[in-house]
Amino acid sequence: MSAKSINARLAAGFALLATGVLAGAFFYGWANVTPTFSAVPLDVHLAFRTELMKVNGVVMQVLMAAAVATTGWLAISTRGRARIPAIAAIAFAVASFLVTRFGNVPINQEMKRWAAGELAPDHLDRLAVWGTFNDIRVATALTAFVLVIITSGLTGARR
Repeated sequence: MSAKSINARLAAGFALLATGVLAGAFFYGWANVTPTFSAVPLDVHLAFRTELMKVNGVVMQVLMAAAVATTGWLAISTRGRARIPAIAAIAFAVASFLVTRFGNVPINQEMKRWAAGELAPDHLDRLAVWGTFNDIRVATALTAFVLVIITSGLTGARR
């Protein structure tokens, strides 16, 4: 087995892991955590989100960075038609980061103020916007993962 082939297989393995964990984390939050917010009183909802942000702020950034870095490595190490989905995976991993950073995070900062007693009159609308951004980042993370699976199949990295 050539060094290029080993590099491509390693890149595929790490990209599968990083994008899979990222997509799984976003999907779990979307499918299980977010729906519970509407089932509890607003003060509980905001207190929980504020605490969750303390952990997510670090963990999710690391996962997004790992997804971007490993899909980049995968795109560099692949050749031919396998490179196309690998490059697309980078774009979707970056999109997950950008939506989070410029969509969800600013609203998260608003929620911290709401939890401290400065509830905005349009808070329900802002929560709906946050939900839309969340839907988008779940979809982009899942798409990146699927594209890495496709790339892995095209490179023979799973054999």
